[in-house]
Order: sequence, then structure tokens, then C-alpha cells
Amino acid sequence: MKTPGLASGRRSRAARSAKVRPARYTRRFPIGAELAPRGGAHFRVWAPKSSSVALQLSPTTKFQEGAVERIELEAEQQGYFSAYVAEARAGMFYRYAVGTGLFPDPVSRFQPEGPHGPSQLIGADEFPWQDQGWGGVPRAGQVIYEMHVGTFTRAGTWAAAQEQLSELAQMGITLVEVMPVAEFPGRFGWGYDGVALFAPTRLYGTPDDFRKFVDEAHRLGLGVILDVVYNHLGPDGNYLKHFSEDYFTGRHQNEWGQALNFDGPNSRPVREFFSTNAAYWISEFHLDGLRLDATQQMFDASPQHVLVEIAQAARSAAKSRTIYLVAENEAQHARLVRPAEAGGYGLDALWNDDLHHSATVALTGRNEAYYSDYRGTPQEFISAMKWGFLYQGQWFSWQNKRRGMPAFDLASEQFVIFLENHDQVANSQRGLRLHQLTSPRRLRALTALLLLSPPTPMLFQGQEFGATSPFLYFADHNPNLARLVAQGRAAFLRQFGPIACPEVEPYLSSPESEETFRRCKLDLSEREKHAELYRMHRELLAMRRDDPVFARPRARGLDGAVLGPEVFVLRFFGRKGDDRLLLVNLGLDLHLHPLPEPLLAPLEGCRWALKWSSEAPAYGGCGTAPLEKEGHWYVPGPSAVVMAPEGQNRYT
Repeated sequence: MKTPGLASGRRSRAARSAKVRPARYTRRFPIGAELAPRGGAHFRVWAPKSSSVALQLSPTTKFQEGAVERIELEAEQQGYFSAYVAEARAGMFYRYAVGTGLFPDPVSRFQPEGPHGPSQLIGADEFPWQDQGWGGVPRAGQVIYEMHVGTFTRAGTWAAAQEQLSELAQMGITLVEVMPVAEFPGRFGWGYDGVALFAPTRLYGTPDDFRKFVDEAHRLGLGVILDVVYNHLGPDGNYLKHFSEDYFTGRHQNEWGQALNFDGPNSRPVREFFSTNAAYWISEFHLDGLRLDATQQMFDASPQHVLVEIAQAARSAAKSRTIYLVAENEAQHARLVRPAEAGGYGLDALWNDDLHHSATVALTGRNEAYYSDYRGTPQEFISAMKWGFLYQGQWFSWQNKRRGMPAFDLASEQFVIFLENHDQVANSQRGLRLHQLTSPRRLRALTALLLLSPPTPMLFQGQEFGATSPFLYFADHNPNLARLVAQGRAAFLRQFGPIACPEVEPYLSSPESEETFRRCKLDLSEREKHAELYRMHRELLAMRRDDPVFARPRARGLDGAVLGPEVFVLRFFGRKGDDRLLLVNLGLDLHLHPLPEPLLAPLEGCRWALKWSSEAPAYGGCGTAPLEKEGHWYVPGPSAVVMAPEGQNRYT
């Protein structure tokens, strides 16, 4: 990502009067403002729409007359402008004069007054990192925790979230996934309407506060990945068009505004912008990877998809560290996680919405809108655990088209599975959590499936202790835009039949309301108030980490069978004849006799013994009677139990 030997070269008369001394400077990234090791800073911006670009530099955000220097940038080829400014220092503020306006840097590293204010010079190399021994995170063995910094704690800051990292590590989390933090307008928001993609929002603290968060996570053995949005930009505070119309295109239709130009005329600098952004987060914040939002809306008909360049740039920036790149892809295109040499995009994992949708139907009976093509049956759970996506090219009636592509060659850990995430909790009338929509017994049973199965599990903040705070859609926009956003959100939710009823509309939360935002903040004291559920999550994750079969699953070492209308068994085949059974019953008690199912057969010379039960009194359950007696099996419902072999030939 270096642009070697960029020189100040020829200087205009205005530049000389601003004391811009000629100097050669090797850049870290091809665009943006970078402080030089020996003082000063180098500025470079892509602005082909203008014949000239001037830099305004000020010691304060006020840009008072007489205290502002104006520096003409030198024009380069292909619409770039640059200058080395000897007097520039960390903490100073700047903006660009382009055409008739003054705008923040599209590659600003911090916007202390929000996206409409001036940019601030930030020195990344001055942070005293303590994670020199950190090697990154591998693809296998991760347990992900999705977090919205603004609602994870009452304070809603990096510093407050940092104080909770040790609790996450002790619980068994290995990887924190932070929802988008690129600067956006207003006092609160989800972050998916970011407009200054290189600037961590001022709402949560300074860029160094973010670095402290990551550094502390690494000290505790936690990785951190960032959710990034490369499919659209927010409508308010997005100044890219003032620099170039070619950032966007009308050739593709995007669900959230104008599509980004990854494959049209002048798209090369646009691709550079986003691949640089990926490398920037990895390099300057020591992040362990990225979660790529809604990649199906990143349209690119080029010979090499821009996602390949983004992945390569991120891995190059990580140097010797191992990073983790996971994509959301509604279309379920398996090629995203195949290696580039096999025609893939080189990512590591994909979110698996299919598993979530089946689980929601099974737990709640909800079967409308995008849940229409799921039944929540035992076979769906078995197939999801064995093969990942349930739809790999079959007809999907809700969308009236085929969904997915074959993914049989992918490893189990390449699928991220979840019962809750930010979207799915919020896509409802009240933003309620699953524990408020189903019975405790059924939820405990499917939580065991989530946390013990070979795919990569993900928890959404507060799920582990049954948070009673909802998670709703919130976004603080100007009044006109807020009205349109609220209308759009209400229209989206009407796909769910009950929400479309007129009597429901008055009860829908207003996205622009500060009260909506505040209601979503977690009450972390509920860890103690709901100690039984929290304990179950901790002990399941300890078993996933420490049990030799669950911790190191064999490739394709899992099979399953349907035992009843709402009952199934998964058999995990160990490497040393030390298998495990996971029996899940989401319905009535089941009596099995006879037993013509080989997956229930014990190892030779052994018998099955109860290892774990979701009905343990410590979890709020009623206890578990012996499952097997005189050739009869009794599977209590709803529940999940883990069985392990017991006997003298256990490891033969």
C-alpha cells in the first residue's frame, strides 16, 4: 500500500508563500494526511472534479482570519493533488478548498466536531502499543461477540467497554466484533450510515481510546474485528461527490442509495479508497480482521472483484499477524470464502442466516416474511450443522428466485451461526430478545446447539445473560431525513404480517428518538440478576474450549438423525474413539423403543453417560432423570443433553 518517492516537486507561488518546503516523503497509504517521521505532514487527495485544491490549516477548529494558512496542493496525474507541509503538527485542523466550497478530508482520521466539521491531524505511530507478541487470530476456534459500543455500557464509550473486556474473556469469548464506528452525523446511530470511513466516531472517544481498547483486548487474549460498510455511504455529511462524481454510479441499483463505482469509468481510485480503508484499520488500529457488511450490494463486474483487493490489502497490512475476514452475504455465495487461486475472493467465513431463520421459527412459531421458507424442523438443524447453508441453489419462494450456491466443500468453521444479531433482534415490533419470545427450556436447548456445534458461534451483546433491554433501530438525523428514515423503517417492518396491522403502528419506536437509543443500553447488573442463564453460557463455552471432541472437531466428523417430530441427535466423532452425543428435544418428552438408529449405538464395551444437561438446576432447570433404562430411551423435552462414553474400552 505504499506510494514510494512522492515528492513535493514543483511548488506554486502560493505554496512557497505558505512555507511549504520541498521534501521527498514515502507514504504509508496512497491517500490521506500523514504525519512525517521528522516533522510536518504530507497531504494527498483524489479530486478530479476540480482543477485545483487548496489546503486550509489551523491550530483550532475555528479557522479564524489571520490564523489560517492556505496551501495550494500540486496537481498530479489522474486527478490527485498533494503537498508536504513542514509546519503541520499532530492535533492541528484542516479542510480542503475544492471548487467553491470547504470540505473535510475524505480520508480524515478524526472529525472531533462530527462529519461536517474540520478534519484533525492524527499521529498513529505515537501510540505506545503493548501487543508486540500478539500473533492475530486463526480461522478455527473462534467464539464471536457482537458489540455496539454506544449501547454496550451506560457510558457508551471505548473506555467503558474496555473495562468489560476481562469479563468477556473469562466467559469464553475469543473475538469481539464491533459494529461500525466510521463517523456519522448526530448523537447516536447504528453506524451503518457512516460518511467519514477513516475516522472513528467522536461519540465513543478519541482514536487513541479505540487503540487502548484493542491493546487491552490483546493483553487479555481477545481479538477485535470491525464491521465495515463498503456497499454505500450515509446521505448526511457525505462530501465525496464534491471531490469526484465517480465515487458513485447509476449502473447498479443499491438498496440504500447510490451504488459505489467499483467497475465503471474512473473506478480505479474508488477501489483504492476502499482497499486502503481496509488496510488502514488493520495497520493503524492493530485490528484482527473485518466484518464486511451486505457484500451482495457491492456490485462489481470487473475481472477481479473488489473484495479480492480488499482482502489482499488487509492481509498485507497485517504483515505476520493472522487476520479474520468474515462477510455478510444475503445471497449466500460460497465463492467469497474460497481461495483466490480457486476462483474465490479469499475471505474466511460467512454469516449463516439460514440457521438463524430455522431457529427463530422453531422457537417462536414465527413463519412470515423472510422466515417463510423455513420450518424449524430437526432435519433443518442437522443439515445446517453438516453442510452450512440450507439453501445452496434451491428455489426460494419468498424471493421468487433461487438462493445460494453449493457450499459442500467449505469447512464448518467458515459458517458463523447465531440465534441473535443486531438486525434480527431489531427486525420486530419491540426489539425483544429471544428469551422473551420463547420458553426458557427451548432457548437453553438451542443455545447448547449453538455453542457446542462445529460452526463458529456468535453471541449478540447481552444474549448471554438474557438482557431485558431491547435492541431497536435508532439513528439521529436532521428532521427531514429523520422523517424519511422512520417512514422507510416502518415500511420495511410491514413485511411481517402482524406489524402491518394499523393498531400496531403507534407502538413502533421512533428511530430518531433519544429515548429509543437509551432503552437499548445494556444493564450489566443483569449478569447477576440472571445468573443461571449466564452460568450456562460460561459453562458451555468452557466445554467447547476444554472438551477434546468439541474443542477440536474432526473435519466432517459429525452426523445426525431425526428421532421425533421435534427431536434430533448429533453424533460428534472423536479422534480417539471418544465420541459425544448431543440430543436436542424442542417438543414433548420422547420415549424411544425400539432403537433402530446406529448413531445412538455406544462404543464397543462402553455405555453412554450423561455429561451435561440444559435442565441442570444450576441453570434454572428441573433436573434430568437417567436417559437409558432397560433398552428404553427417555429424552425429556424441551431440553438438550450431552452424552459421553463410559467404560473400560472408552479410548480404544
